[in-house]
Amino acid sequence: MLMEFQQEGLNALFEHTTEAIIIVNSSGKIVSCNPASSKMFKYTIEQISTLSIEDLIPGHLKDKHKNYRSNYNANPRSRPMGKDLDLRAMRSDGSEFPAQISLSYFHRDGELFVIAFMSDITERKAVEEQVKKLNQELEAKVNERTKILREALNELEDSKKQLSNSLEREMQINEMKSRFVSMASHEFRTPLSAILSSASLISKYEKNEDNEKRLKHINRIKSSVTNLTLILNDFLSVGKLEEGKVFVNNTYFKIKELQNECVSEMGIIKKENQIINSLIDGKDVDVYLDKQMVKNIYLNLISNAIKFSGDNKEIDVITKIFPDEILISVKDYGVGIPAEEQEHMFERFYRARNVTNIQGTGLGLSIVYKYIELMKGKIKFISELNKGTEFIITLPNKKTNEDYFIN
Repeated sequence: MLMEFQQEGLNALFEHTTEAIIIVNSSGKIVSCNPASSKMFKYTIEQISTLSIEDLIPGHLKDKHKNYRSNYNANPRSRPMGKDLDLRAMRSDGSEFPAQISLSYFHRDGELFVIAFMSDITERKAVEEQVKKLNQELEAKVNERTKILREALNELEDSKKQLSNSLEREMQINEMKSRFVSMASHEFRTPLSAILSSASLISKYEKNEDNEKRLKHINRIKSSVTNLTLILNDFLSVGKLEEGKVFVNNTYFKIKELQNECVSEMGIIKKENQIINSLIDGKDVDVYLDKQMVKNIYLNLISNAIKFSGDNKEIDVITKIFPDEILISVKDYGVGIPAEEQEHMFERFYRARNVTNIQGTGLGLSIVYKYIELMKGKIKFISELNKGTEFIITLPNKKTNEDYFIN
């Protein structure tokens, strides 16, 4: 009774399952199939029974399938067929469809038979394609949003940097203002005190025999005024350079006249028995430079040479005129710059440790450097402690003239 029930159950499963069940022999001929196979492949059961399994496979896959079938017959086992492969089957009208196939086998009278369980997965594939398409669209959107977010983060980072730079800049400006106030009060006090005391003393020297004393105090006042002017020029120059309000304005002028004028001006602040040697090497013709910037360079470097040299010392100011460039050298034989501090000499407010007791703002060399940079020139220096310093400036002279030559 149990055997009959099982047999009836198997027959019902074979006849009514929605999966196609096809049984083939070892040579690939179809020996049996269920009604679902007829419906799936659009053949009658009688027609399918006359076919081989390769007749249900698209033409371009037939030869491969014969090899697969031969390999399976050599090593039969129950398994899904072609996992992760795109398997295709073919209906009687030649149309193809994606299929999912599982294989099993049995032996009868010593012969191998293979059972193929097949499902039409057209709808599932369509859903998978739709899911794949949606995933691709989603991925594209995610990438796009990620790109937008990355750009926004970059902009935020840039804004953060700009804000940080602005804050740092603001702090630097505030620090510079504080230094200006502190330095101005300190640097102005000495020359103003000298002016006040000399002016008071002059009124006491009324007799002719006091002329020498009067002249001494008059020169002292002139020197102090010159110092004040230099300090004010430094402060004003830094402000304009910081605001980007300084522009090169080249004109034609005789540099020999300018050099002599600057040396004469600085003669007022010379120390006792200091000598400024002034030399122009080259024909005295017009040069093409920013006259005011060149003047400020001369004044700054000569005043430094005076300050950092002792009494009875010489200062050499030499300008060489070449056809396409001007070379300016200002050399002193004073305190020099410590080797370990030389790399900082063009930094604003920097003063070497061996000159802290000498009046100065620490701005002059940074201003000179900026002026030379604006005029597309170069500056270098040679210095040895307690032996002196030489600053060498090279400036381009844009004018071309056959009269330019070295004597």
